[in-house]
Amino acid sequence: MSDTDTETDTATENVEVEAQPTAEQTKAAEEALLGAPGAGGTGEGKNVDALFNVKLDVRVVLGHNRMSVSELLNLTRGSVIELDRKVGDPVDIMINDRLVARGDLVKIEGEMIGVALREIVKDFSPAD
Repeated sequence: MSDTDTETDTATENVEVEAQPTAEQTKAAEEALLGAPGAGGTGEGKNVDALFNVKLDVRVVLGHNRMSVSELLNLTRGSVIELDRKVGDPVDIMINDRLVARGDLVKIEGEMIGVALREIVKDFSPAD
């Protein structure tokens, strides 16, 4: 990327998510904190309830665009930034800058919007 280029993540939405983990997730968290069973853990501190209140940064990404600094500086009220997605394409759900799911935008409670999950992304590694 040159000095005159910048990559802009446009149309992102920050939301807070609180969810109750499944028994499988609880067991995985315990093993991550204490080590696998038989790995020499003392058995102390098995209560992982404190982890359930940890807040994570969740972003819903509608799309991306790459533009030069001069193009960025020319934006004014009413300018339209073209994204790399089409209407109806799923949005990305990012947690702590990692893609974890994709979903569809839905209207909820009056003028509010949400995301209906379409797919959970497993073992995603971004292209370099």
